[in-house]
Amino acid sequence: MRPRAVKDIMTKKLVTFQSDMRVRAAIESLLKHKISGAPVVDENGNLVGVLSEIDCMSTIIQDLYYSDSGGSVEDFMSTEITTVNSEMGLVDLAEIFQIKHFRRLPVVDNGILVGQVSRRDVLKAIQ
Repeated sequence: MRPRAVKDIMTKKLVTFQSDMRVRAAIESLLKHKISGAPVVDENGNLVGVLSEIDCMSTIIQDLYYSDSGGSVEDFMSTEITTVNSEMGLVDLAEIFQIKHFRRLPVVDNGILVGQVSRRDVLKAIQ
């Protein structure tokens, strides 16, 4: 049977961050896992942000101008997040990827992060 919904192709085992985590530790984790970003969740699993490589670039600017490369994930994460739900159809998902140009999207059901889906996951599903 061909995948029909996001839940059929999403990744459920994710690297996630907490907002109070040190940003340097988060950068190390991104590099270690060879990923370009990760969701930020609270203690209940609610999605509160996303930390991407682009967000982390701000640490360089902060270090150069203020001689301070510290801070927490919360200081750098993006909070305006496009999400999808696990029941969304793959055609609608593909359209969002075409319009928004994201590499990956968090999958959220009732405010809780349940997975992540990427453009590559969609391509694998149609192959």
